[in-house]
Amino acid sequence: MQNKIYIETTIPSFYYTSRTDTQSIARSEWTREWWEKYADKYKLTSSAAVIEELQQGIGKHTEDRLILLDKVTLLEINKEIIDIAKIYIDHKVMPNDINGDALHLAVASYHKIDSVLTWNCKHIANANKMDHIRRINFQIGLSTPILATPFNYLEDEEE
Repeated sequence: MQNKIYIETTIPSFYYTSRTDTQSIARSEWTREWWEKYADKYKLTSSAAVIEELQQGIGKHTEDRLILLDKVTLLEINKEIIDIAKIYIDHKVMPNDINGDALHLAVASYHKIDSVLTWNCKHIANANKMDHIRRINFQIGLSTPILATPFNYLEDEEE
């Protein structure tokens, strides 16, 4: 069975970023490289929360970002997932925004997704938060997906 990856909002955002700073250019290149080399090796998932965030975007690439997710399976968001997101917020695992990072983690955890792909290293793919996230998920009976960036998947081509 193919591993399942949840595509968080920052992935299509950096795939089509207009930012010109060095870090954004690197993230864009790594995202595109990941998409080219790895996207077809996994079952890609996302949610309506990601679609809604992308639709709020401004700029010439808003539609391109949505098209990138055309073949991605959208996972259901139900009351139980909302309740899980509230638990993350209550335990200070995620910021106080029920429709943001807490919801993405709740969707991925509830649906037993193997990995969340994100560039949000402050709130999601943050090594300092992993133990806390695992502990909360264990307490509520959920597994914890791997929280990673596209760069984590890329192989060193010199090896």
